[in-house]
Amino acid sequence: MSDTTLRTFSNERETPPETSTADEEHERATVRVCPECEGTLRTDDGETVCSECGLVVEDTNIDHGPEWRAFDASEKDRKSRVGAPTTNMMHDKGLSTNIGWQNKDAYGNSLSSRQREQMQRLRTWNERFRTRDSKERNLKQALGEIDRMASALGLPETVRETASVIYRRALQDDLLPGRSIEGVATSALYAAARQAGTPRSLDEIAAVSRVDKMELTRTYRYIVRELKLEIQPADPEQYVPRFASDLNLSDESERRARQLLRSAKETGIHSGKSPVGLAAAAVYAAALLTNEKVTQSEVSEVANISEVTIRNRYKELLDAEDTGLTA
Repeated sequence: MSDTTLRTFSNERETPPETSTADEEHERATVRVCPECEGTLRTDDGETVCSECGLVVEDTNIDHGPEWRAFDASEKDRKSRVGAPTTNMMHDKGLSTNIGWQNKDAYGNSLSSRQREQMQRLRTWNERFRTRDSKERNLKQALGEIDRMASALGLPETVRETASVIYRRALQDDLLPGRSIEGVATSALYAAARQAGTPRSLDEIAAVSRVDKMELTRTYRYIVRELKLEIQPADPEQYVPRFASDLNLSDESERRARQLLRSAKETGIHSGKSPVGLAAAAVYAAALLTNEKVTQSEVSEVANISEVTIRNRYKELLDAEDTGLTA
């Protein structure tokens, strides 16, 4: 072997080919300055170009936007082809496919009897595949209960979403063994309603639930303690708008009821009292003070508490306001 060949071979070994690691490629991809002159980069028509020296950094960018144009908001919504947004109120977050119950084809024509039987079998198998394990079946049943109770109580969608998240956390932390699905679902809804500032009383929750009040309170305390939920004590003023609306009272009566409750807080008589009872008594007292005809039985039926409680709290609220005026 000649000296020239040896020198060439040694040079090839001393100068290995240039290699770029994955870290260097990632760093180059994330840098938004020109690699030559460190100028600012500008993206136009799928190309990334340096505005200083004109270097083309990338020329095969992918446009993730739609291929259609829209000139106003209504046209954009009409041309959009996305599906429904994900939601925690469904066990699969709304990502799976549902087979419609209408026995019609894409043209609106009715299916034959054989096709209807086939579609029913497909619906059955599709439902089985959507809930393949026990946790998914548990979640599906619980979220259905939450939706049913929230509808009966007139709670908004935000409360249902929060209750679904609370139940998912309880299921993930294995808090369900030894407790019923309905009990944990009801507790999650009660906690979500209080967090959202639209509380419902335990009696109202228990009336639409499939568990009794004692199991509800026991499960609720357990869920709040284990999940470390930050729930403030119920404010009696949060019940006033609903009671006033159900009794068809004026805005003046509602404002007067809030004033009575604030006077009660200042004197401290609200401590240890049921917020529902205080709110109902304040609404009744405010209606009398504003010359609106409301009976104790009507308020008792709306608030789901006894007339004796209304009378006792009613006297305490008026005494508290008198004390505040004389102080």
